[in-house]
Amino acid sequence: MQVILKIRRQKPNHTPWFQTYTLDVEPGNTVLDCLNRIKWEQDGSLTFRKNCRNTICGSCGMKINGRSALACKENIGSEIEKFSLAADGKTPEITIAPFGNLPIVKDLVVDMKPFWDDLERVEPYVSTKSRDVPEREFLQTPEERSQLNQMGNCIMCGACYSECNAKEVNAGFVGPHALAKAYRMVADSRDSETENRLENYNSTDGVWGCTRCYFCNAVCPMEVAPMDQIGKIKQEILPLHEAKDSRSIRHRKVLIELVKEGGWIDERKFGLYVIGNYFKDLKGLLSLAPLGLRMLTRGKFPTSFEASEGTEEVRAIIEAIQQNR
Repeated sequence: MQVILKIRRQKPNHTPWFQTYTLDVEPGNTVLDCLNRIKWEQDGSLTFRKNCRNTICGSCGMKINGRSALACKENIGSEIEKFSLAADGKTPEITIAPFGNLPIVKDLVVDMKPFWDDLERVEPYVSTKSRDVPEREFLQTPEERSQLNQMGNCIMCGACYSECNAKEVNAGFVGPHALAKAYRMVADSRDSETENRLENYNSTDGVWGCTRCYFCNAVCPMEVAPMDQIGKIKQEILPLHEAKDSRSIRHRKVLIELVKEGGWIDERKFGLYVIGNYFKDLKGLLSLAPLGLRMLTRGKFPTSFEASEGTEEVRAIIEAIQQNR
């Protein structure tokens, strides 16, 4: 079969452009196979990164048809089927571009330094004190070790980082890859710095910066589910703080409080409690005034609240979960 690869190319300090290449391929050929053939047979100047025949290293990450993936993992047949690219009898076209959220070095190669720098910020290694065991190994039970399996599968390919909406709008956010590795440290029975770690992750550059867009989970080739790991860190942090401690903590606690109260969120109270800190933060309350006035003038401000059906059941479920924790 014939396929067109439309590749976004870029040189340093130049405007990017798209270049197309036509290949005769088998459906089972991977995207990396096609890139190799282009470089070997058609255009030796095409630049991309790979190390995929040595191990599962995740070095060939790029955007394939708009989502971040590994070129050695995705094959042509599945791409055509997934995106219905063979419709209307036209030659199917596969679009390839470099990762997002990282500086482009050339063509499909990005500078991974920000990625590694952000990982280092969460101190992704067992604490020195815990490693300092003079007389015997630091043993774990099979159950303790099993808590680390999912996060340990991360191959640091960068796909989640590339897709992260939070990183796109907040350069200080450490990224889903780092926080997935951070939970691996929190869950590790050998680590003695859990309390300090949780405080370090308790910020908008840490777990509260996540926008919960789910893209990191969707593109992860190893099913690490970074967003789920971020949620687990939040659950470790919440019992250690009161709602007054920060807006991020208050946001989660108020949400649970209002759902317990009425089955769903009373929007009249939510902003006043979270941003206004239960009417104690005058500056926060004043910041809500313009939005409140616009809602009132457009008839969108709810003047009453009616609890949902099954509120008692919802409350009982939440309380049962809280008690079990």
